Amino acid sequence: MIGLAARAVNDADRPSVGYPPGMPTDLALVRAGRLLDPATGAVERDRSLVVRDGVIEAVLGPDEPGPGPETHRLVDLSGLTVIPGLIDAHAHLVGDLENSAIPALNASAESELNAGIRHALETLRAGVTSVRDVGTYHGLLDIELRARIGRGEVPGPRMQCAGAMLTRPGGGGEVTGEAGIDIPASLRQGVVRDPAEVRRTVHRLIEAGADVIKLIVTGAVLTRGTKVDDVELPGPMIRAAVEAATERGVFVAAHAHGARGIQIAAECGVRSIEHGSLLDDAGIAAMLAHGTWLVADVYDGDWIDETGRREGWPAETLAKNAATTEAQRNGFSRALAAGVRMAFGTDSGVYPHPFVARQFPIMVRFGMSPLEAIRAATVDAAELMGWSDRVGTLAAGRFADLVALAGDPTADISLLGSPIVVMKGGVVVRDDRLA
Repeated sequence: MIGLAARAVNDADRPSVGYPPGMPTDLALVRAGRLLDPATGAVERDRSLVVRDGVIEAVLGPDEPGPGPETHRLVDLSGLTVIPGLIDAHAHLVGDLENSAIPALNASAESELNAGIRHALETLRAGVTSVRDVGTYHGLLDIELRARIGRGEVPGPRMQCAGAMLTRPGGGGEVTGEAGIDIPASLRQGVVRDPAEVRRTVHRLIEAGADVIKLIVTGAVLTRGTKVDDVELPGPMIRAAVEAATERGVFVAAHAHGARGIQIAAECGVRSIEHGSLLDDAGIAAMLAHGTWLVADVYDGDWIDETGRREGWPAETLAKNAATTEAQRNGFSRALAAGVRMAFGTDSGVYPHPFVARQFPIMVRFGMSPLEAIRAATVDAAELMGWSDRVGTLAAGRFADLVALAGDPTADISLLGSPIVVMKGGVVVRDDRLA
Protein backbone atom coordinates (compact mmCIF):
# COMPACT_ATOMS: atom_id res chain seq x y z
CA MET A 1 0.00 0.00 0.00
CA ILE A 2 1.31 3.45 -0.88
CA GLY A 3 1.37 5.88 2.01
CA LEU A 4 -0.09 9.26 1.05
CA ALA A 5 1.05 12.39 2.84
CA ALA A 6 -1.69 14.24 4.69
CA ARG A 7 -0.52 17.45 3.06
CA ALA A 8 1.91 17.07 0.19
CA VAL A 9 4.79 19.45 -0.37
CA ASN A 10 3.99 21.78 -3.26
CA ASP A 11 7.03 21.87 -5.51
CA ALA A 12 6.07 25.32 -6.79
CA ASP A 13 6.45 26.84 -3.32
CA ARG A 14 10.21 26.56 -3.34
CA PRO A 15 13.16 26.16 -5.71
CA SER A 16 13.78 22.62 -6.88
CA VAL A 17 17.38 22.41 -8.02
CA GLY A 18 18.01 18.74 -7.48
CA TYR A 19 20.69 19.16 -4.79
CA PRO A 20 20.52 17.62 -1.30
CA PRO A 21 19.77 20.00 1.60
CA GLY A 22 22.82 21.59 3.14
CA MET A 23 24.87 21.97 -0.02
CA PRO A 24 26.40 25.40 -0.75
CA THR A 25 24.40 27.92 -2.77
CA ASP A 26 24.17 26.96 -6.42
CA LEU A 27 24.91 29.80 -8.83
CA ALA A 28 24.59 29.47 -12.58
CA LEU A 29 24.92 31.76 -15.57
CA VAL A 30 22.70 30.83 -18.52
CA ARG A 31 23.70 32.46 -21.80
CA ALA A 32 20.87 32.83 -24.32
CA GLY A 33 21.53 33.59 -27.96
CA ARG A 34 17.96 34.84 -28.39
CA LEU A 35 15.56 35.34 -25.48
CA LEU A 36 11.84 35.42 -26.35
CA ASP A 37 9.42 37.27 -24.09
CA PRO A 38 6.01 35.68 -24.82
CA ALA A 39 4.20 38.56 -23.14
CA THR A 40 5.37 41.07 -25.76
CA GLY A 41 6.86 38.98 -28.56
CA ALA A 42 10.15 40.82 -28.16
CA VAL A 43 13.32 38.85 -28.93
CA GLU A 44 16.47 40.09 -27.22
CA ARG A 45 19.89 38.87 -28.30
CA ASP A 46 22.83 37.88 -26.16
CA ARG A 47 21.10 37.91 -22.80
CA SER A 48 22.26 36.04 -19.71
CA LEU A 49 20.24 34.76 -16.78
CA VAL A 50 21.83 34.77 -13.34
CA VAL A 51 20.28 31.80 -11.53
CA ARG A 52 20.70 31.29 -7.80
CA ASP A 53 19.22 28.19 -6.14
CA GLY A 54 16.96 27.57 -9.10
CA VAL A 55 15.49 31.08 -9.24
CA ILE A 56 16.34 33.85 -11.72
CA GLU A 57 18.17 36.59 -9.86
CA ALA A 58 18.81 38.91 -12.80
CA VAL A 59 18.59 39.15 -16.58
CA LEU A 60 21.75 40.74 -17.99
CA GLY A 61 22.32 42.55 -21.28
CA PRO A 62 25.30 41.79 -23.55
CA ASP A 63 27.54 44.39 -21.87
CA GLU A 64 26.56 43.74 -18.27
CA PRO A 65 29.06 41.75 -16.20
CA GLY A 66 27.93 38.56 -14.58
CA PRO A 67 29.36 36.69 -11.60
CA GLY A 68 33.01 35.73 -11.74
CA PRO A 69 33.70 32.48 -13.62
CA GLU A 70 35.18 30.84 -10.54
CA THR A 71 31.90 31.19 -8.63
CA HIS A 72 29.32 29.73 -10.99
CA ARG A 73 28.59 27.02 -13.52
CA LEU A 74 27.94 28.06 -17.10
CA VAL A 75 25.03 26.84 -19.25
CA ASP A 76 25.83 28.00 -22.75
CA LEU A 77 22.71 28.34 -24.94
CA SER A 78 24.22 31.11 -27.05
CA GLY A 79 23.33 29.37 -30.33
CA LEU A 80 19.68 28.79 -29.41
CA THR A 81 16.35 30.57 -28.88
CA VAL A 82 15.29 30.43 -25.25
CA ILE A 83 11.66 30.59 -24.09
CA PRO A 84 10.04 30.00 -20.70
CA GLY A 85 9.26 26.42 -19.76
CA LEU A 86 5.91 25.32 -21.15
CA ILE A 87 2.80 24.82 -19.00
CA ASP A 88 0.14 22.20 -19.69
CA ALA A 89 -3.01 23.34 -17.91
CA HIS A 90 -4.90 20.08 -18.50
CA ALA A 91 -2.74 17.04 -17.84
CA HIS A 92 -3.25 13.55 -16.44
CA LEU A 93 0.13 12.10 -15.47
CA VAL A 94 -1.01 9.18 -13.30
CA GLY A 95 -2.09 5.89 -14.85
CA ASP A 96 -1.92 4.28 -18.26
CA LEU A 97 -3.17 5.96 -21.41
CA GLU A 98 -6.94 6.17 -21.63
CA ASN A 99 -8.74 4.06 -24.21
CA SER A 100 -12.20 2.63 -24.76
CA ALA A 101 -11.92 0.16 -21.86
CA ILE A 102 -12.94 0.83 -18.25
CA PRO A 103 -9.96 2.75 -16.83
CA ALA A 104 -8.00 1.84 -13.69
CA LEU A 105 -10.40 -0.95 -12.63
CA ASN A 106 -7.80 -3.72 -12.62
CA ALA A 107 -4.73 -1.57 -11.97
CA SER A 108 -3.11 -1.29 -8.55
CA ALA A 109 -2.27 2.05 -7.00
CA GLU A 110 1.41 1.13 -7.28
CA SER A 111 1.21 0.48 -11.02
CA GLU A 112 -0.78 3.67 -11.58
CA LEU A 113 1.80 5.71 -9.67
CA ASN A 114 4.70 4.04 -11.47
CA ALA A 115 3.08 5.00 -14.76
CA GLY A 116 2.82 8.55 -13.44
CA ILE A 117 6.52 8.59 -12.63
CA ARG A 118 7.31 7.61 -16.23
CA HIS A 119 4.90 10.17 -17.62
CA ALA A 120 6.29 12.92 -15.40
CA LEU A 121 9.75 12.42 -16.87
CA GLU A 122 8.40 12.24 -20.43
CA THR A 123 6.43 15.43 -19.88
CA LEU A 124 9.42 17.27 -18.45
CA ARG A 125 11.72 16.17 -21.28
CA ALA A 126 9.11 17.40 -23.76
CA GLY A 127 9.65 20.92 -22.41
CA VAL A 128 6.65 21.08 -20.07
CA THR A 129 8.01 22.24 -16.73
CA SER A 130 4.65 22.87 -15.01
CA VAL A 131 1.29 21.12 -15.23
CA ARG A 132 -2.18 21.47 -13.79
CA ASP A 133 -3.02 17.81 -13.21
CA VAL A 134 -6.81 17.72 -13.25
CA GLY A 135 -7.60 14.42 -11.64
CA THR A 136 -6.87 10.75 -11.35
CA TYR A 137 -9.19 7.77 -10.93
CA HIS A 138 -7.04 6.51 -8.04
CA GLY A 139 -7.66 9.62 -5.97
CA LEU A 140 -4.67 11.41 -4.37
CA LEU A 141 -1.99 9.60 -6.39
CA ASP A 142 -1.25 12.82 -8.27
CA ILE A 143 -0.59 14.46 -4.90
CA GLU A 144 1.80 11.65 -3.99
CA LEU A 145 3.58 12.06 -7.33
CA ARG A 146 3.94 15.79 -6.71
CA ALA A 147 5.40 15.12 -3.27
CA ARG A 148 8.02 12.75 -4.69
CA ILE A 149 8.99 15.29 -7.33
CA GLY A 150 9.17 18.01 -4.69
CA ARG A 151 11.46 15.88 -2.52
CA GLY A 152 13.76 15.26 -5.48
CA GLU A 153 13.09 11.51 -5.51
CA VAL A 154 11.89 11.48 -9.13
CA PRO A 155 12.12 14.05 -11.94
CA GLY A 156 9.01 15.78 -13.17
CA PRO A 157 7.25 19.09 -13.71
CA ARG A 158 5.84 21.38 -11.07
CA MET A 159 2.28 20.26 -10.36
CA GLN A 160 -1.04 21.64 -9.34
CA CYS A 161 -3.21 18.66 -8.40
CA ALA A 162 -6.93 17.95 -8.22
CA GLY A 163 -6.62 14.72 -6.22
CA ALA A 164 -9.88 13.29 -7.55
CA MET A 165 -12.60 14.37 -9.97
CA LEU A 166 -16.00 15.33 -8.57
CA THR A 167 -18.63 13.41 -10.51
CA ARG A 168 -22.13 12.09 -10.00
CA PRO A 169 -22.55 8.32 -9.54
CA GLY A 170 -22.07 6.69 -12.94
CA GLY A 171 -21.03 10.01 -14.45
CA GLY A 172 -18.23 11.10 -16.75
CA GLY A 173 -15.62 10.98 -13.99
CA GLU A 174 -16.40 7.46 -12.81
CA VAL A 175 -14.17 4.59 -13.80
CA THR A 176 -17.21 3.38 -15.70
CA GLY A 177 -20.48 4.78 -16.93
CA GLU A 178 -22.12 1.37 -16.78
CA ALA A 179 -24.29 -0.16 -14.06
CA GLY A 180 -23.72 -3.50 -12.39
CA ILE A 181 -19.95 -3.26 -11.93
CA ASP A 182 -18.51 -3.30 -8.41
CA ILE A 183 -16.18 -0.31 -8.06
CA PRO A 184 -13.72 -0.20 -5.12
CA ALA A 185 -14.07 2.77 -2.77
CA SER A 186 -10.52 3.88 -3.61
CA LEU A 187 -11.71 4.66 -7.13
CA ARG A 188 -14.78 6.61 -6.02
CA GLN A 189 -13.29 9.37 -3.87
CA GLY A 190 -14.86 12.12 -5.96
CA VAL A 191 -18.39 10.72 -6.29
CA VAL A 192 -20.94 13.26 -5.01
CA ARG A 193 -24.73 13.29 -4.79
CA ASP A 194 -25.80 16.69 -3.44
CA PRO A 195 -24.39 20.14 -2.57
CA ALA A 196 -23.58 19.18 1.01
CA GLU A 197 -21.51 16.22 -0.15
CA VAL A 198 -19.83 18.44 -2.72
CA ARG A 199 -18.71 20.84 0.02
CA ARG A 200 -17.42 18.05 2.24
CA THR A 201 -15.51 16.48 -0.65
CA VAL A 202 -13.94 19.77 -1.73
CA HIS A 203 -12.70 20.46 1.80
CA ARG A 204 -11.45 16.88 2.18
CA LEU A 205 -9.49 17.03 -1.07
CA ILE A 206 -7.93 20.38 -0.20
CA GLU A 207 -6.92 19.05 3.21
CA ALA A 208 -5.29 16.12 1.43
CA GLY A 209 -3.24 18.48 -0.76
CA ALA A 210 -5.40 19.40 -3.75
CA ASP A 211 -4.81 22.91 -5.05
CA VAL A 212 -7.36 22.83 -7.88
CA ILE A 213 -10.84 21.27 -7.86
CA LYS A 214 -12.07 19.42 -10.94
CA LEU A 215 -15.79 19.02 -11.66
CA ILE A 216 -17.26 16.67 -14.27
CA VAL A 217 -20.20 18.85 -15.32
CA THR A 218 -21.18 16.89 -18.44
CA GLY A 219 -20.67 13.41 -19.85
CA ALA A 220 -17.34 12.43 -21.39
CA VAL A 221 -16.15 11.14 -24.75
CA LEU A 222 -14.23 8.14 -23.39
CA THR A 223 -16.50 7.21 -20.45
CA ARG A 224 -18.92 4.48 -21.45
CA GLY A 225 -22.63 5.17 -21.13
CA THR A 226 -22.36 8.95 -20.78
CA LYS A 227 -23.54 11.61 -23.21
CA VAL A 228 -21.38 14.65 -23.80
CA ASP A 229 -24.30 17.07 -23.88
CA ASP A 230 -25.93 15.82 -20.65
CA VAL A 231 -25.59 18.12 -17.64
CA GLU A 232 -24.46 15.74 -14.88
CA LEU A 233 -23.78 18.28 -12.12
CA PRO A 234 -26.54 20.90 -11.78
CA GLY A 235 -25.98 24.53 -10.85
CA PRO A 236 -26.44 24.17 -7.07
CA MET A 237 -23.72 21.51 -6.92
CA ILE A 238 -21.36 23.59 -9.06
CA ARG A 239 -21.95 26.65 -6.89
CA ALA A 240 -21.32 24.62 -3.75
CA ALA A 241 -17.95 23.53 -5.16
CA VAL A 242 -16.98 27.06 -6.19
CA GLU A 243 -17.97 28.50 -2.81
CA ALA A 244 -16.14 25.81 -0.84
CA ALA A 245 -13.00 26.09 -2.99
CA THR A 246 -13.02 29.89 -2.90
CA GLU A 247 -13.09 29.79 0.90
CA ARG A 248 -9.76 27.96 0.72
CA GLY A 249 -8.23 30.07 -2.06
CA VAL A 250 -8.50 27.32 -4.68
CA PHE A 251 -9.79 27.55 -8.26
CA VAL A 252 -12.34 25.21 -9.88
CA ALA A 253 -11.95 23.65 -13.34
CA ALA A 254 -15.09 22.31 -15.05
CA HIS A 255 -15.00 19.48 -17.55
CA ALA A 256 -17.85 20.50 -19.86
CA HIS A 257 -18.46 19.36 -23.43
CA GLY A 258 -22.13 20.27 -23.86
CA ALA A 259 -23.34 23.80 -24.54
CA ARG A 260 -25.74 23.99 -21.61
CA GLY A 261 -23.19 22.61 -19.17
CA ILE A 262 -20.62 25.16 -20.34
CA GLN A 263 -23.01 28.04 -19.80
CA ILE A 264 -24.14 26.86 -16.35
CA ALA A 265 -20.58 26.27 -15.17
CA ALA A 266 -19.44 29.72 -16.32
CA GLU A 267 -22.42 31.40 -14.67
CA CYS A 268 -21.64 29.55 -11.43
CA GLY A 269 -18.13 31.02 -11.31
CA VAL A 270 -15.73 28.25 -12.28
CA ARG A 271 -12.23 29.39 -13.21
CA SER A 272 -12.05 27.42 -16.45
CA ILE A 273 -14.02 25.34 -18.90
CA GLU A 274 -12.15 22.21 -19.95
CA HIS A 275 -12.76 20.87 -23.48
CA GLY A 276 -15.71 23.14 -24.38
CA SER A 277 -16.53 20.96 -27.36
CA LEU A 278 -20.09 22.15 -28.13
CA LEU A 279 -19.51 25.78 -27.11
CA ASP A 280 -22.20 28.07 -28.53
CA ASP A 281 -22.77 31.83 -28.56
CA ALA A 282 -24.58 31.77 -25.21
CA GLY A 283 -21.66 29.92 -23.65
CA ILE A 284 -19.16 32.38 -25.13
CA ALA A 285 -21.21 35.28 -23.76
CA ALA A 286 -21.31 33.67 -20.31
CA MET A 287 -17.57 33.05 -20.33
CA LEU A 288 -16.85 36.64 -21.35
CA ALA A 289 -19.23 38.00 -18.71
CA HIS A 290 -17.65 35.97 -15.91
CA GLY A 291 -14.00 36.03 -17.04
CA THR A 292 -13.97 32.26 -17.52
CA TRP A 293 -10.97 30.65 -19.20
CA LEU A 294 -11.16 28.06 -21.97
CA VAL A 295 -8.74 25.12 -21.98
CA ALA A 296 -9.49 23.22 -25.19
CA ASP A 297 -7.64 20.00 -26.07
CA VAL A 298 -7.95 20.53 -29.82
CA TYR A 299 -5.53 17.77 -30.87
CA ASP A 300 -7.09 14.84 -28.99
CA GLY A 301 -9.80 14.08 -31.53
CA ASP A 302 -7.26 13.17 -34.21
CA TRP A 303 -5.46 10.73 -31.90
CA ILE A 304 -8.70 9.11 -30.69
CA ASP A 305 -10.04 8.65 -34.20
CA GLU A 306 -6.82 7.19 -35.61
CA THR A 307 -6.10 4.93 -32.63
CA GLY A 308 -9.71 3.92 -32.11
CA ARG A 309 -10.24 2.87 -35.70
CA ARG A 310 -6.98 0.93 -35.74
CA GLU A 311 -7.72 -0.85 -32.45
CA GLY A 312 -11.44 -1.41 -32.99
CA TRP A 313 -12.86 0.83 -30.27
CA PRO A 314 -16.67 0.81 -29.78
CA ALA A 315 -18.73 2.65 -32.38
CA GLU A 316 -20.31 4.75 -29.60
CA THR A 317 -16.92 6.12 -28.54
CA LEU A 318 -15.85 6.93 -32.09
CA ALA A 319 -19.20 8.58 -32.81
CA LYS A 320 -18.91 10.80 -29.72
CA ASN A 321 -15.40 11.76 -30.75
CA ALA A 322 -16.47 12.59 -34.30
CA ALA A 323 -19.36 14.68 -33.02
CA THR A 324 -17.11 16.77 -30.80
CA THR A 325 -13.78 17.17 -32.65
CA GLU A 326 -14.71 19.61 -35.43
CA ALA A 327 -17.33 21.32 -33.27
CA GLN A 328 -14.69 21.92 -30.61
CA ARG A 329 -12.28 23.42 -33.12
CA ASN A 330 -14.95 25.70 -34.57
CA GLY A 331 -15.92 26.81 -31.06
CA PHE A 332 -12.26 27.43 -30.29
CA SER A 333 -11.99 29.76 -33.29
CA ARG A 334 -15.17 31.65 -32.39
CA ALA A 335 -14.18 31.98 -28.73
CA LEU A 336 -10.73 33.23 -29.73
CA ALA A 337 -12.23 35.85 -32.04
CA ALA A 338 -14.64 36.93 -29.29
CA GLY A 339 -11.82 37.46 -26.78
CA VAL A 340 -12.31 34.52 -24.42
CA ARG A 341 -9.17 33.99 -22.37
CA MET A 342 -7.39 30.74 -23.27
CA ALA A 343 -4.68 28.56 -21.82
CA PHE A 344 -2.83 25.62 -23.35
CA GLY A 345 -4.08 22.24 -22.13
CA THR A 346 -3.75 18.91 -23.86
CA ASP A 347 -5.58 16.23 -21.86
CA SER A 348 -2.29 14.34 -21.90
CA GLY A 349 -2.97 10.77 -20.92
CA VAL A 350 -5.40 10.46 -23.78
CA TYR A 351 -2.38 10.47 -26.07
CA PRO A 352 1.26 9.77 -25.14
CA HIS A 353 2.92 12.42 -23.02
CA PRO A 354 5.99 12.95 -25.24
CA PHE A 355 3.62 14.22 -27.97
CA VAL A 356 2.41 17.22 -25.97
CA ALA A 357 3.57 19.74 -28.59
CA ARG A 358 1.40 18.25 -31.32
CA GLN A 359 -1.40 20.54 -30.20
CA PHE A 360 0.38 23.79 -31.07
CA PRO A 361 -0.01 23.53 -34.87
CA ILE A 362 -3.72 22.75 -34.40
CA MET A 363 -4.16 25.91 -32.33
CA VAL A 364 -2.43 27.91 -35.05
CA ARG A 365 -4.53 26.28 -37.77
CA PHE A 366 -7.70 27.37 -36.00
CA GLY A 367 -6.83 31.00 -35.45
CA MET A 368 -3.95 31.63 -33.07
CA SER A 369 -0.70 33.15 -34.19
CA PRO A 370 2.36 31.14 -33.15
CA LEU A 371 3.12 33.79 -30.53
CA GLU A 372 -0.43 33.54 -29.14
CA ALA A 373 -0.06 29.76 -28.90
CA ILE A 374 3.23 30.16 -27.02
CA ARG A 375 1.61 32.74 -24.73
CA ALA A 376 -1.22 30.29 -24.03
CA ALA A 377 1.38 27.78 -22.77
CA THR A 378 3.44 30.26 -20.76
CA VAL A 379 2.25 33.62 -19.39
CA ASP A 380 -1.46 32.90 -19.92
CA ALA A 381 -1.42 29.40 -18.40
CA ALA A 382 0.53 30.80 -15.44
CA GLU A 383 -2.17 33.43 -14.93
CA LEU A 384 -4.92 30.83 -15.14
CA MET A 385 -3.22 28.81 -12.40
CA GLY A 386 -2.45 31.81 -10.20
CA TRP A 387 1.26 31.18 -10.66
CA SER A 388 2.32 34.31 -12.54
CA ASP A 389 4.79 35.15 -9.78
CA ARG A 390 6.52 31.77 -10.22
CA VAL A 391 6.49 30.57 -13.82
CA GLY A 392 5.53 31.60 -17.36
CA THR A 393 8.20 34.27 -17.88
CA LEU A 394 11.98 34.46 -17.62
CA ALA A 395 12.26 37.39 -15.25
CA ALA A 396 13.86 38.07 -11.89
CA GLY A 397 12.09 36.21 -9.11
CA ARG A 398 10.72 33.45 -11.35
CA PHE A 399 11.91 29.86 -11.41
CA ALA A 400 14.64 29.15 -13.95
CA ASP A 401 12.43 26.91 -16.08
CA LEU A 402 13.18 27.18 -19.78
CA VAL A 403 13.26 25.50 -23.17
CA ALA A 404 15.92 26.15 -25.80
CA LEU A 405 15.13 25.67 -29.49
CA ALA A 406 17.15 25.55 -32.69
CA GLY A 407 15.14 28.29 -34.43
CA ASP A 408 12.37 30.84 -34.08
CA PRO A 409 9.12 29.26 -32.81
CA THR A 410 7.13 32.37 -33.74
CA ALA A 411 7.97 31.55 -37.36
CA ASP A 412 7.76 27.75 -37.05
CA ILE A 413 5.57 26.55 -34.19
CA SER A 414 6.53 22.93 -34.85
CA LEU A 415 9.94 23.63 -33.28
CA LEU A 416 8.26 23.25 -29.90
CA GLY A 417 8.09 19.54 -30.63
CA SER A 418 11.90 19.30 -30.80
CA PRO A 419 13.41 20.96 -27.74
CA ILE A 420 17.20 20.96 -27.70
CA VAL A 421 17.65 21.83 -24.03
CA VAL A 422 15.14 21.78 -21.16
CA MET A 423 15.91 23.27 -17.76
CA LYS A 424 13.82 23.16 -14.60
CA GLY A 425 14.85 25.13 -11.54
CA GLY A 426 18.30 25.79 -12.95
CA VAL A 427 19.02 22.11 -13.63
CA VAL A 428 19.36 20.84 -17.20
CA VAL A 429 17.05 17.84 -17.58
CA ARG A 430 17.50 17.40 -21.33
CA ASP A 431 20.37 18.36 -23.60
CA ASP A 432 20.26 16.80 -27.05
CA ARG A 433 23.63 18.32 -27.89
CA LEU A 434 25.19 15.67 -25.66
CA ALA A 435 23.52 12.75 -27.47
